Amino acid sequence: MSPYIEKDIMKTRECESTVVSEHDQRVRQLASFSELGKALTSSLDLKEVLNIVMEKVSEMLQPKNWSLLLIDEEKNDLYFEIVVGEGAEKLKDLRLTIGEGIAGWVAKEGVSLLVPDVNKDPRFSKKGDESIKFTTQSIICVPLKSKGRCLGVIELINKMTKEGDFKEEDLLLLTTLADYTAISIENAKFFQKIQELTITDDLTKLYNSRYLYKFLNYEAERAKRYKSHVAMIFLDLDRFKLVNDTHGHLLGSKLLSEVARLIFDDLRKVDIACRYGGDEFIIVMPQTSKKHAYEAAEKLRASLAAHTFLQSAALNLHLTASFGVASIPDDAQAAEELIQKADQAMYRVKNRSRNAVEMA
Repeated sequence: MSPYIEKDIMKTRECESTVVSEHDQRVRQLASFSELGKALTSSLDLKEVLNIVMEKVSEMLQPKNWSLLLIDEEKNDLYFEIVVGEGAEKLKDLRLTIGEGIAGWVAKEGVSLLVPDVNKDPRFSKKGDESIKFTTQSIICVPLKSKGRCLGVIELINKMTKEGDFKEEDLLLLTTLADYTAISIENAKFFQKIQELTITDDLTKLYNSRYLYKFLNYEAERAKRYKSHVAMIFLDLDRFKLVNDTHGHLLGSKLLSEVARLIFDDLRKVDIACRYGGDEFIIVMPQTSKKHAYEAAEKLRASLAAHTFLQSAALNLHLTASFGVASIPDDAQAAEELIQKADQAMYRVKNRSRNAVEMA
């Protein structure tokens, strides 16, 4: 056979092999997107959605480091919801302002970006690299957009292949994946919000009485089974009606929100706080003795008394509260009885002196 013919045959085979390889790759990608679509639409749990995304990004695009950042609408900045790769734990506490770095720029502009060499792009920020002693070479970053609104970004750093750089096809692939992800995140967040509305108080964002009874009944049963304690702090604001009468209900509501924030900031992770009535609040403290609950109530009483409220409205008000403390099994055996005992202790303070703590 002629060497020219032999060379042509080899070239033809190489071309056929390349076509087959590219075809196989596309088939695998389509299969992955099909799996991703089914998985994402089958879940309304945000953590589960993000875990699915994490698995697919790593599998399909093979970045050395990658992250999913979400926009904190209250603070108007980006926080790391998922971080995979070197220095992941350190990056979780880092925040980026909208417009800062590649991720911030993409979040602000709402467009995808491929940066083959970050050293040649003035938008790149070394903040992340310096915090984890890492060297970024190339980045692809795409916005997570749903209904025209940017929810966050997905950012991939340094591809784990021989070439080491991301290409246009990677950007296209990530953009498609981000479209799936954004819709699923918005659905999951909406579902989460609906669930929260059924158990939280609109004004204070603390739990409502519906959730209080559910949680308290569970903890009361657990305390009975394991012979442990559940403590309760019942507090009622002193002379709160005067605030409403003097300054109006709008500022009265704002003051209640400030009180709720003060209470929330004082909680341990295992405790819950609820708005029980107009200006009444309940704190449930699982596996806590009556003595320790009394100490916690005294600390909170002092914090409330020392705090200056409604400074933003230039009123600079001071406020106190009356506290009652009770526990299972010392004072009660069931949820409703525990509330009653803590309430009675609080009213003894209210009728005697105010701004104090009393145990049942």
